[in-house]
Amino acid sequence: MRFKSWLDSFVVGKEPKSKSASTGYVYFLGTADKNKFLSLTEEHSLNWQLADLKKNERDMVFFVGVKGPVWIIRPRKKADSPQHQGLLEESDYAFCRDLFGGLWGHFKAHSLEQVRLEYVGTEFEQELGSLVGFEMSAYSFRSVFEEKPQNLPTVYVQKSLGDFDKSTLAQAQARANAVNVARHLVNLPPNELNPKTFVDFAKKMELPTTMKIAVWDQARLKKEKMGLLLAVGGGAEFGPYLLHIRYRPTKKSSLKPIALVGKGITFDTGGLDIKPSSAMRLMKKDMGGAASILAMASWVAEIKYPGPVDFYIALAENSVDAKSFRPSDICVARNGMSVEIDNTDAEGRLVLADALDVAVTQKGADEPEAVINVATLTGAIKVGLGVDIAGLFSNDDELADSLNTAGVRAGDLNWRMPLFGKYFGDLSSPFADFKNSGGGFGGAITAALFLQKFVRNKKWAHLDVYAWTDKAQGALGAQGGNGQPVQALIEYLESRI
Repeated sequence: MRFKSWLDSFVVGKEPKSKSASTGYVYFLGTADKNKFLSLTEEHSLNWQLADLKKNERDMVFFVGVKGPVWIIRPRKKADSPQHQGLLEESDYAFCRDLFGGLWGHFKAHSLEQVRLEYVGTEFEQELGSLVGFEMSAYSFRSVFEEKPQNLPTVYVQKSLGDFDKSTLAQAQARANAVNVARHLVNLPPNELNPKTFVDFAKKMELPTTMKIAVWDQARLKKEKMGLLLAVGGGAEFGPYLLHIRYRPTKKSSLKPIALVGKGITFDTGGLDIKPSSAMRLMKKDMGGAASILAMASWVAEIKYPGPVDFYIALAENSVDAKSFRPSDICVARNGMSVEIDNTDAEGRLVLADALDVAVTQKGADEPEAVINVATLTGAIKVGLGVDIAGLFSNDDELADSLNTAGVRAGDLNWRMPLFGKYFGDLSSPFADFKNSGGGFGGAITAALFLQKFVRNKKWAHLDVYAWTDKAQGALGAQGGNGQPVQALIEYLESRI
């Protein structure tokens, strides 16, 4: 799926057409070129502004000059001694994405019809980040949902010290569109998005012939003995599904498949262990993991990724009904393990468990090299890491390091958490192999340990995400879905090429 793209209207290598249209000027200096900065201020400033502008040392300098509003952006000042081995540092890509994403609000405030954007001595990561920021900032849920077009200024792109590579626009489009797909799915209200309509959305994405969609309905889930997914979705009007999208590139690849698995609880009441109203308010976002996985499928298709990838999405609504599963129920997973239901609000790990078993049991050429699942799994991880950093659990150091590094490059951070096996004792049960939740402490860890029981020793990583921003920040222009961790997964897949 492609949303209407602002970048489609960008004009490369030409000056703005209309001399009468309201015009803004953006200059991005890739190096600390004092002479270039001074020449730009002299070209655009009013006489009374010049002295103060020459003294300005900020990363971004804004003023309204003789031709209109002007933004001059200079290289940011980096920390001399980054902490945590640099794993929480802001990359050039992230800095540019969020800074340029914030410009869209300024353009609207000045009612600009056209913008002249000039890159001076910039590098690919800086240009990619800035363009992704523009595209992300232009996404508006109401514009898409209500099918009302926005008035976006035409941007004329120039580059000093070398030509601007137009392929950067295409890469930025694919990346930002994937993030926006995930954001939009999370933003959709639960009366619009349920397991069935999520499947319908995937079918309408016009995926290429290199992608095959398989949908397992309740009959197939019963045949596959996926008792955990069936239990969680049993009380809802629209029953559960497993959605599998299989991508194989047209050219033969030496890469082995990567399996991406997403939790798709389209709304979570908590089930019979019902949530308080304040905790239920944002539970339309409990399919944030599924949204990110479907978004990854759109990116893989658009860029024609050279390696095989499988996407598995476990879909259900955790509702309250006479058919809802109960505390003390014993449910049997696809892998044959029995699980006592300690809490019906610990449902995400249940649907993921059965989906993970499908992913890790593929054979031959379809056997995955690694499995990565994404889920809005626990509130405990938000307590520990806040809303901007995903919790990363993995049974493989190399995979964990790759995802850490990818998150830093993408400005889509994750932090490795311990898979401390001793805590699994909190899930012990006298009635089943184990139960689905335990004590009050270390909840994110015990949830991850639960999932680990279903990966059959495959290389595996689990990203516990928030998938939401509570306020406008950077390239995210409004509260809502934030697309976490799409950009980190893109960087990870690109690192394998």
